[in-house]
Amino acid sequence: EMGNIILDWDKTRERIFQSPGVNRTLFLITLDKCFLALSALDCVDILSQVLRVSAVNYLHPDVIGSLPNVLQEDAFRNLSTLFKDLYDKTSANTQRALYGWMKQILQKSYNMSGFNESASWVSAENLWILGRYMVHLPLEEITKISLNEIRLFISYDNATKQLDTVYDITPELAQAFLERINASGFDMRNTSTIYRQDRFSFSFMAVLGLLVCFYDDMEQMDAAVARALLHQMIKCNQLRGFQAEVQKLKSQLLNIAMQNQTLNDILGSLSDAVVGLTSSQLESLSPEAVHNAIATLNQVSGWAKSQVMILSSKYLSYEKVLSFYNVSQMGALITGVSTQSLYSMNPKELSQIIRGTTSQYLSDLSPAQQQGILRKIAASGDFSSSVKDIQGAFFKEISLSDLWKQTGYNSPMMKEKVLRRSQALYLYELLSKKNYPVDLLSTGQLVKGVTCQLIESMGADFFLNAFKFFEKNLHLLSPYQVNCLAWKFWKVSNASIPPFLLSVLPTEYLEYVSGPLCVPFIESLRKTEMDLLNPSLHKKNAVLQKVQECLNSSIADEYDVDLLGNLICHLPPAFLHGRMSLKAMATALHQFRLCQQLSHEQKTEIKCKLLELYGSPNNWTAETALDVGPFIALLSKGELNVLAEKFPDIVLQIARTIGLISSAEELLSTVFESVSNATANSESPLTGPDCLGTRAPSSDEIIKLAEANVFWSVQELKCMDAGTFDKNVELLGTVSGFNNSQLIALKEKAKQVWGSLPDWKSYHIVSLGRIALALTEHEIEELDLHSVDTISVLSQQTEWTLTQARSILQGFLEDSGQMISTLKSIDLVGLGPVLCALNSTEIMSIRTAEFSAAVARIGLLFCSTPVLQQFKKMTESVFGTATSWNSSVLQEIGTIAGGLNEDELKAFDKNLMPYFQPIAIRRIPPEIFQALSPEQIANLGPENAAMVTRLQREHLNASQLQSLQLALDGARTSTPETQNGASATQVVQTPAPSGE
Repeated sequence: EMGNIILDWDKTRERIFQSPGVNRTLFLITLDKCFLALSALDCVDILSQVLRVSAVNYLHPDVIGSLPNVLQEDAFRNLSTLFKDLYDKTSANTQRALYGWMKQILQKSYNMSGFNESASWVSAENLWILGRYMVHLPLEEITKISLNEIRLFISYDNATKQLDTVYDITPELAQAFLERINASGFDMRNTSTIYRQDRFSFSFMAVLGLLVCFYDDMEQMDAAVARALLHQMIKCNQLRGFQAEVQKLKSQLLNIAMQNQTLNDILGSLSDAVVGLTSSQLESLSPEAVHNAIATLNQVSGWAKSQVMILSSKYLSYEKVLSFYNVSQMGALITGVSTQSLYSMNPKELSQIIRGTTSQYLSDLSPAQQQGILRKIAASGDFSSSVKDIQGAFFKEISLSDLWKQTGYNSPMMKEKVLRRSQALYLYELLSKKNYPVDLLSTGQLVKGVTCQLIESMGADFFLNAFKFFEKNLHLLSPYQVNCLAWKFWKVSNASIPPFLLSVLPTEYLEYVSGPLCVPFIESLRKTEMDLLNPSLHKKNAVLQKVQECLNSSIADEYDVDLLGNLICHLPPAFLHGRMSLKAMATALHQFRLCQQLSHEQKTEIKCKLLELYGSPNNWTAETALDVGPFIALLSKGELNVLAEKFPDIVLQIARTIGLISSAEELLSTVFESVSNATANSESPLTGPDCLGTRAPSSDEIIKLAEANVFWSVQELKCMDAGTFDKNVELLGTVSGFNNSQLIALKEKAKQVWGSLPDWKSYHIVSLGRIALALTEHEIEELDLHSVDTISVLSQQTEWTLTQARSILQGFLEDSGQMISTLKSIDLVGLGPVLCALNSTEIMSIRTAEFSAAVARIGLLFCSTPVLQQFKKMTESVFGTATSWNSSVLQEIGTIAGGLNEDELKAFDKNLMPYFQPIAIRRIPPEIFQALSPEQIANLGPENAAMVTRLQREHLNASQLQSLQLALDGARTSTPETQNGASATQVVQTPAPSGE
C-alpha cells in the first residue's frame, strides 16, 4: 500500500505469471543471471512458479543443458521435486534430458562421497530422488544396483507411492527391478505380512507398485499367491501400454487362482480379473455368489455392457425386490439393470437414487433407462420436489413440457444442474420475473438462456459488471450470443472491448487490432474455441490472417508457440511451411498433438517439418518416436517398418490411440504385420479341411491390434477358435473398419458359438456391436427383441439400412406385444434412429403425452423429410401450431424443424431465426429454405448461417445471398432498440476506438 494507491500484489503477480512474454523473460533471466546473483533456493522458487504456469513450453533439451550442474543439496532437491511434478507435462526428449541432468549431479555427489568406484551410483536415496525418472535408467545400471540399497529402498515408506506412478515403465525394466528385489532377500511368494516401524501391516506385494504388472514367475505358484497378485494388479490399467501383456498375465493368474475351487466360491477374491471372464462363465455363476461378491464387483471398472447385464440380473434375481438399498450396492453395475426393472421401482426409492451416492453413475445409463426413471417419478405426482434433486447432466433429460408443468424453481437450485438450451431459455425467462439478473447469471448454466434482446436491454454499467459471468462461461454460449455480446460491448465501451470480441464482428473491425493490441488479441483468442467465435470459414481465415500479421508473419520460437496456444491448430499450411522455425517446431509438436481436426494439408507440412527437425526415422530415438506420437501415421510404409522394427511397443502404443483406419491405414497395417510376425504362426485349432494351414487370430493378438484387426482375412476370421471369439466379441464389434464380408464371417462365427438365433440372449445381441450390421432382415426377425435395452444398444449403430431398421422395429413390437399406439416415451427414446423407419400413419398414432416426453431425443435424429414432416405435425399437437412456437420450443425440437413447410417457415419472426438448432438448418429442403425472406436469413446468426448447404445456397437469389453473407460475418442487423429507420439488414457502424 503506497499512500492512497493500493496494489493487489497477488493479483498482479498472477497476471504477470500468466503472460507468456513476462513468463519467458523471467525464465531466461533466472536461468542466465539468477544463480550467480541470488541464493539458489530463491532462484529455484522463481523457476518453479514460471514453469508451473507456462505449460512447460520453455523446458526443452537445449535449455536443460544450461541448468546449473553444481547446486547446493536443498536447492537440487527442490528443483528435482519440481521436475518430478512436471513429468507428465514434458516431452519424452525433455524427460530424458532432465534424467541426464539429475544423473550428472547425483553421480558427482556420489563419487565425492568416496564410495567404491565400481559400485553403482544408484543408491536407495538416489532412486528416491529420481522418482519417476527411474524409468530412464539403463538395464545394465539396474543390474548393478547393490542389493543392500534395493532392500533399503523397498523399506522406505514412500517407495510404494513412487512405484505406483511409474506408468511408462517397460516390461524389461520392471523385470530387472523385480529380479534385483528378489535377489535382495525378499520372498515375493510370501503373502504373509511385513511389519514396518509404524506397525502398519500389509502384504509384501503391495510394496511393488506397478512392478507387479510384469511379475511372471508362475512356477509352483499357489492359488493364494495368485489371488494376492490379482488384488494388486487392479492398478495396472494405469500403465501407458502393454495392456495385452497384463491381460494375458491376469488370465494365467486367474487359472491358478481357480485351482481346486469353483468360480462361485472365489468370485469375490479375483479383483478386476473378473472382467476377463467370458459371458458363458458369468452365466454359470449362481445368484448367491454374485450377491456375496457385490462389494468387489461394484468397484471394478472396464466392464462390457453384456457382462454388466448378466451380473445385474443375477444379483437382482437373488434380491427379488429392487430397492434403493440394493441398487446403491451395485455401483457401476447399475447400468445393467433393465429399463423395465427401473420403471417398476417405487418412485420414492427412485428419487433417493437420484440423490444418493449412485447418482454418479446416472450419466452412464442409456437414454432409455434415464427416461424410465424420469417417467416413473413424473407419474407419481412427486415430480416437483424431485426436480430440485435431479443434479448434473441427468437434468438434461427432463422434457420442456414436463418443466412447464412444475413450479417452485429458484436460481440457487440451478447451480448443480446441466441444462439443454431449450430448458435454459424457458427457465431464465421464468426466473427473471422474481430474481435479479446477477443471481441468474452467476449460476453458470442459465447463461445459455440469455437472449440477444436481454443483452441489448442491459444498462451500460450493469452490462460491464455482468460481463465477467459471460466471459467465465464462454464455452456454454452459442456463437450468436457471443456476437450479441460483442456488439453490446462495442456500443457501450468500444475502447475497453476484450480483443477477442473484435474477431466476431464483421471483418473490417479487425483493423482496430494492431500494435499494442496484438498480444492481448492473440492471448484472449487462444483461451476460447475458434469454432465458437467464427463458425464460417471465410471469417475464420480473416481472423487467422490478423493473427499472422500480429506474429510478424512468423513463428520464431517457443514464445510464439506459447502465445498461440490452440490457435496453432488453425494456421494455414503455407504459413506452417514457410514461416515456422525448427526451433518453434519442437515445442509446437506437443500443441499440434492436442489439435482436434488438422487438415490433410496441415499434416503434410507438419510431417515435412518433423523430418527436417529430427532427420530420417532410421536415426530416431525411442523418445523422438514417443514425442512424434500420432504423427508417425504420416510416414511412408518403409519408414514405419523401420520404426516398428526398432520400437515395436511404442508403435503399438501409438496405434491404439489413433482410432479410425481412414487416417492411419499404413500405420495400422504396419502394426498388424509387426504383431503377426512376433507371434509364432499359430495354426487354427479348428481342424476342419478349410482351416488347415490357416493361422487363426489369438486373444493376445486381437487385444494388441484393436483397430488394426481389420487386416485379418475373411478366412482367418472364419478359423478363429470359439473360445477366442467368445472372449473378444465386444472388442471385435468396435472395429470401425471391418467390411461387409468380414462382418458376415464374424456373424456366422457367432451362430457357430452361441447356437441358433432364437436362442441368443439379450446380452449376446448387445455384445455384437458393429457385427450386428451383418444380420439380414430375416435373421433380425428370428432374434428375441422384446427388451427395449437390446433395441437401445442396436439403435446406436448408425449404418442400418431402412429395411433392417424396419425389421428391428417390427421385431420389437411383436416380441414386446405392443402396437405403435401403446409405445411409451421410454420405447421411443430406446428405438432412436429406428424411428426413421416409421410410416406417416404410424407416426400419427403415437400418443401425444409420450411423444412430448421424448421430443428432444427425437429432435436429434436425421430422418427423411417426409418423416420429419409427420413428426412436425405431432409436435404441433404438443406445442400448438408451428407459427406460435417460441425460442425454447424451436431449440427443443431440433431436426423436427426441418419438416416445416414454406408458409410456416415464412411466418416466423426474424428474431426467432437464431433459435433453430444448427442441425435443423441442414434438414430444411432447399426448395423450402428459399422461402425465407432476406431479413430472416440475415438474422440466422453466424452458426446457423454456417450450416447452410451448397444446395440450399443454389436456390437463393442475390438479395438472400447478400443477407446470408451478413449473417456469416456477424453483422449487426436491426434489433428492437436500433431500428430508427435503418434498413432491416443494414450494418450499424460505430466510430472507431480512439487509439487507447
